[in-house]
Parts: sequence; C-alpha cells; structure tokens
Amino acid sequence: MTLQSPPAPDPAATPTGTGAAGAPARTAILEARQLTKQYRLPGETVEAVRGVSLQVAPGEFVALMGPSGSGKSTLLQLLGGLDRPTSGDVLLEGEPIGRLSDEDATRLRRERTGFVFQSFNLVPLLNVVENVGLPFTIAGQDPRSGDLAVRIRDAIALVELTGKERHRPDQLSSGEQQRVAVARAIVTRPALLFADEPTGNLDFTTGLGILDALWRTCVDRGQTIVLVTHDAKAAAYADRVLVVGDGRIRDEIALGRREDHGAAPLIARLAQLGL
Repeated sequence: MTLQSPPAPDPAATPTGTGAAGAPARTAILEARQLTKQYRLPGETVEAVRGVSLQVAPGEFVALMGPSGSGKSTLLQLLGGLDRPTSGDVLLEGEPIGRLSDEDATRLRRERTGFVFQSFNLVPLLNVVENVGLPFTIAGQDPRSGDLAVRIRDAIALVELTGKERHRPDQLSSGEQQRVAVARAIVTRPALLFADEPTGNLDFTTGLGILDALWRTCVDRGQTIVLVTHDAKAAAYADRVLVVGDGRIRDEIALGRREDHGAAPLIARLAQLGL
C-alpha cells in the first residue's frame, strides 16, 4: 500500500464534513493544512509529521491512532497549539493559530481548548473542587462565584465524582484522579478537547470508565474531541479514526456515532490494512 497524506484542502472551499450521525456538512472547527514538523539533531533531520491535512467537524469525536513513534502525539501538539509546525497551518474556528504571538496563542489555548494527558497533573494540596476550578483561578476569576461554581459542580457530576468534592488526589484512585483531570479540561467549555493517551496509566476497566466519560461529553454537551491512542479499544469510542504512521495519515476509518463501542469492526479494518 502506498503511504501518502491526503491532498491539501482548497483554501477557497468551505471545509465541510459529514457529522457523526450523518448530519449535514458543517464548517470545520479544526483544520490542518499540509502540516510538517522537523527536528534537527546532530547529523540528521527527523521528520515527525509529514504533510498532514485533516478536518474535524463541531461535536465530532476523532481518534488519531498509531503505534509509538508514529507521530500522533506530535501531531496533537501541533493541532492544540502546544508546538509550532515547521510548515503548514492549523486553523481553530477559522483562525490560523500558528500566526499568533506567543501571548495570543497562550490565551487561545486557555480559552478555547482543553487538554487531558496520560499524567493526571493534579495539584496535591487542592481538593477536587479546587483542582477542577484551577483554570478559573489561573485566569484571575473566583471559582466560588455563582456561575463558575455551577459549572464546576456540573463538570464533577458529568464524570461521576459527586460526593467526593472535598477529597484530595491522594484520597482518590488513579481512575478518579483522571476523572478530575477530565472535569478540569471541560469546565471552561472549550471548543476543542485534546486527550493524549488518557488511559495509558490505567487498568482496562478503569480506562473504559474514562472513555465513557469523554464520550458522554460528546453526546450530552456536543464537545469536540481529538483523542490520541495506540489502543484500538480506545479508538473504537470515536466517530472516526485517522490511522497515523511514519508521520502521515495512512487511512481514515468511519465508525459513526453509536452506543456500542466494540472494537471488532475497527480491528477487522486495521487487519485489512496489515496493521
């Protein structure tokens, strides 16, 4: 099979795609245009991302799936504005984020995106409410105020931690700590939620609970999610899977929005691709 990235989208065309449930085409909330990322090392240049173009529709759950070293995490960092591409553009809600100043890019990430990582990154001395409300505190807002307090309570309820609001991280299981991290990422109601191997440090059953929580944010709140994973069982929660290899998009597998998250159809398709 020839490995190549999809052609660059026509900038003059309206970026569209079919929604998760077969809805009419909508303007893309996230778009990448011919992204590349190179790292210069002594005696060599490493190409981590090679001419990737993609689009994500509002409310869509997309998985970037590939083995370690495939370039999927680097791609997520570029899409989320955590790193700048060597060439190409990333557009969030139509705005090219790579052309923003560092200050404006930081503000955009804080206000319009949320991140969940493999490491929980909770503050040990803060309880659940305080950890979830940390984005508001950092922004100089009082998380105890009326609307913000309601948003924190709702986020905690969505990840099923009601009743543990006063627990500190060391009083929670690893799965509960990751649920706190998910609640913290969604409490600001970001346009996009990026999740990088969020179940990587968890056992199978606990990991499924985290994926269920992420999926509910899509179904109940229309949250757009881009998930990075090496695990087909995690990728099977997505509406669409982009298979990443050697820094390129090797294939696109449409699964659709569905209650059953069994991985068998995805695994069968991957087997056809020799993966």
